[in-house]
Amino acid sequence: MKHDILMMNLLSAVYWFDEALQAKLEAGGYPGISRTQSLLLANIAAGEHRAIRIASNLGVSRQAISQILADMEARNIVSVSADPDDKRARIVDFHPSTGDLRKIAAAILGELEATVAERIGKARFQTMREALASDWGEPPRP
Repeated sequence: MKHDILMMNLLSAVYWFDEALQAKLEAGGYPGISRTQSLLLANIAAGEHRAIRIASNLGVSRQAISQILADMEARNIVSVSADPDDKRARIVDFHPSTGDLRKIAAAILGELEATVAERIGKARFQTMREALASDWGEPPRP
């Protein structure tokens, strides 16, 4: 995971977490999902529920997010509804049937964080957590 470019280290860390989470969920009998679907669920868990904002966060088009959401809705992973404040917009949330899956995923992520803390040291882990959670401000624009 060692790169000279910080962004590559951050991406490698995301991939590490996602691959471990996916493997543990599949070992527990849950159906596999793509990385994009996993990151979409992470957006919902972080409080983002507007489909267009999720698409923007993931760097995918409206058409792509519509296809991803249709597949996930058909599999009862997410539910999609009209935004009561804007009839053109859609609100995305976890499907009611995913309660157990969300609890298991949260527990797995906690285990993975504990693994990282053990491997790099608790103090370094806490410093990393605090640095990544700090307000970086708006991204620089040209």
